[in-house]
Formats: sequence, C-alpha cells, structure tokens
Amino acid sequence: MIISIASGKGGTGKTTVATSLALSLKEKIQFLDCDVEEPNAHIFLKPEFLKEESVKIEIPEIDFSKCDFCGKCAEICAFNSIIVFKEKVLIFENLCHSCGGCKLICSKGAISYKEREIGIVKEGNFNGSFFINGILNLKEPMPTPVIEKVKKHIKEEKIVIIDSPPGTSCPMIKTVIGSDFCILVTEPTPFGLNDLKLAVDVLRKLKIPFGVIINLVDLGDDKVEKYCKDENIDILLKIPFNRKISNGYSQGISLVDVMPEYKEKFKNLFKKIKGFI
Repeated sequence: MIISIASGKGGTGKTTVATSLALSLKEKIQFLDCDVEEPNAHIFLKPEFLKEESVKIEIPEIDFSKCDFCGKCAEICAFNSIIVFKEKVLIFENLCHSCGGCKLICSKGAISYKEREIGIVKEGNFNGSFFINGILNLKEPMPTPVIEKVKKHIKEEKIVIIDSPPGTSCPMIKTVIGSDFCILVTEPTPFGLNDLKLAVDVLRKLKIPFGVIINLVDLGDDKVEKYCKDENIDILLKIPFNRKISNGYSQGISLVDVMPEYKEKFKNLFKKIKGFI
C-alpha cells in the first residue's frame, strides 16, 4: 500500500501528518521524503543514515570537429537549453531536461553526453523501518530526477508513506503518481481552501483516491469544511491548534510524541484509508 501525503500549499502540516502516521503504526514501513528541495521528515523520525548515493543527469556536449552549426539541436529543444550561433554553440545546463532529442536529431554525430550531479539520496532506518530522502543541490531547478531516484526504492509489498512536496506542479505530481491513496492536508484559511481546490483537481485527473485532513481546524473559518461537504470529500481527521504541538515541532518532536493520545487517532486513520482502497 502506497499512501502519499500532499497539500496545495506549504506550511499546512503535511510533514507533521506524515511522520505522525509513520510513528503510530506497529508495522514496519517504508518512509520516503520526496520534498527534496527542503526535506525535514528526518528531524522527527531521527533515522540512522547508512548509505548515500549521487543523483546525476545527462547533459549534452558538442564535438566541434564534427558540428556544422546547422541549429537542428536548438530547434528541437523544447526548453531552450541550446543556442547555436554561426561558429559557436551554447548549452545552458540548468535548463536541460536530458530528453535526448538533440543527440537523436544530430546527423553529424557531434553530440554526446556527460553526467552532472544534481543531488543525493540518503538511506537509513528508524524504529526498524526503512527511511529514504532526497536532497536537491542548491541552485538546481529540477527536483523531479531526485524524486524519481527516491521512488525507485519503493517496495510495493510494504506499507509506504510518502511525504510530498507542496503545491500542484511537476514535483507533487511525480510524487503522488502510483499512490493507492493520497491524504491532502489543508488549513481553514482562504489560501488553504484555494490551494486545496487545485490539489483536488489534480488528484481527480490522476484518478487517485483521496481524503482531507484539516489542521488548525479551530482557526480561520468553516469554508473548507463546507467545500468538502459540497464536493463529497471525506474529512479524515481534524487537528486543532495547540501550542504544545507547535512548541514540540520547533524542537523536532513529533505530534504523537508530544500528545501520545493521537497515536490511536492515526491508527484509526490508517484503518479508514484501508477501507477506501
């Protein structure tokens, strides 16, 4: 079973929910932190890291002894990572998506590839369970290759919990694809509602079953609950604002360690999700 935890916007409590669920289950699980631009689940799960591997992508390089500066490579590049001048070719490595089109179209065989590191993937264990996260290098614009590398470690016979990046763009979609169920974490604010609607639209297009957890439910207004009711979306859990939770979070202490009574609620949440799948 693969359960992803996502949100339309950042700061809703997505990692709080993901780590709390992981710490509440008795089963040995796999936890994947795919929020590779700012992974922080390790702060709460405190894994012992045992292995690290590099994430590399292929970038074109030009053999100028063969290149006739025809410009076909630049024409086929959808991301404008190649510019061809009369006697010079510029390659913008940060724009390249490693699609391979430029090499295929080059009739002179002037294009080959070199590898460039864009991040790392770290593996470890916590409480007997498997933990893996990806870390995108600073100034790199493409998190999806790192996310792909993290997800290659999924063992579908296990219970897999995936902490997704916020938002509804490529990184979030790359993360939730293949999930059996997605938990959307939101907050009762205008921004929370707006971005929840975007996330719901994405999951419906991807045909992934989902439900909603409302964090800080006693702040803001009731428009999120009304939206979920009108759209027949299950509200899986409501988490109130509690200073003990926020104080614990600031110290790297999980919700269920600060308030152990929530372990039973997350166990029931897991049972509820199993009923949807």
